[in-house]
Amino acid sequence: MTEDNEDFLEEELSDPGYIDLDEENKGLYEHLNISVDKNQEPLRIDKFLLIYRQNSSRNKISQTCRAGNVVVNGNAVKQNYRVKPGDQISVLLAHPPRENVIIPQDIPINIIYEDDDLVVVDKEAGMVVHPGFGNWDGTLVNALAYHFEKNNEKSDLDRVGLVHRIDKDTSGLLVIAKTEYALSFLAKQFFNRTTKRLYWAFVWGNMQEDEGTIRGHIGRHPKNRMQMSVYEDGSQGKHAVTHYKVLERFRYMTWVECKLETGRTHQIRAHFRHIGHTLFNDERYEGHTPLRGVNLPKYRQFIKNVFEILPRHALHAHTLGFIHPTTKKELYFESPMPQDMADAVKKWRNYLEN
Repeated sequence: MTEDNEDFLEEELSDPGYIDLDEENKGLYEHLNISVDKNQEPLRIDKFLLIYRQNSSRNKISQTCRAGNVVVNGNAVKQNYRVKPGDQISVLLAHPPRENVIIPQDIPINIIYEDDDLVVVDKEAGMVVHPGFGNWDGTLVNALAYHFEKNNEKSDLDRVGLVHRIDKDTSGLLVIAKTEYALSFLAKQFFNRTTKRLYWAFVWGNMQEDEGTIRGHIGRHPKNRMQMSVYEDGSQGKHAVTHYKVLERFRYMTWVECKLETGRTHQIRAHFRHIGHTLFNDERYEGHTPLRGVNLPKYRQFIKNVFEILPRHALHAHTLGFIHPTTKKELYFESPMPQDMADAVKKWRNYLEN
């Protein structure tokens, strides 16, 4: 396990009530499918779920119903619905309890929007999103816990309401909920992939097409367990689709915009490596050596200089759009290109001009 441990959560979930979630959501959402026993006596569904999932609170169940995340026989129900024998219940619970305690820490973070329901953060590269093995503190969640505590935030959440995550060395936008209802409402949008998210990436080589789609199942690499591989025949892994559009070409490197249909672990990184265009300076996928260009000392020195400017894989969560849980209006945010990627672009442009 490496320091960016949020990339590699357990692939298999032990509870048989879980269904296949995108990897970026594992540990954040819990999706239960329940078939009610034929001998079940009529019972309010909030009480039924409290018995079924004992580590949930009455408030969590109530807000989950309010957000439309409790569905019986294909229809969303309120908390006073009475469960009947044979009912088919589907529940999307946000943020299952974690064992580790979140320690508030005074760490600078770039908050670009905040209200009573949520906060949007533009995360810097190098910051782990949440505590885990090898990173029990110093994370974005620790910083947010301090921010909420400092501002005497009143919340019905017992911890920071993480809705989604991005890799440690990926920069860009994240939304965090401040109430149980907001968490449930936002979780549904991420689970159904109705949010508007675009990524910027620099990839090795000159992409032949101006836009295209990469398809191929993504699963663990058979030998290197810290990498993901693409299985075009679908024999292993899980279905994954990435759409891309070229924004600028630098002869030996291309700036692309990516839209994900699925959220598999390292999806952009694995897909582009599979088609021969590994992310620029992506050490884990061997993108940290010159993969394209002339074999001249001057060029290799130029690449070394760019690596020093951009000392991480070139991936940025550029946009984030979603429906607000209270106003029901769409919020849309754009994060400008971070300084390290912008400096790399300038250096490439100067190199080609000269």
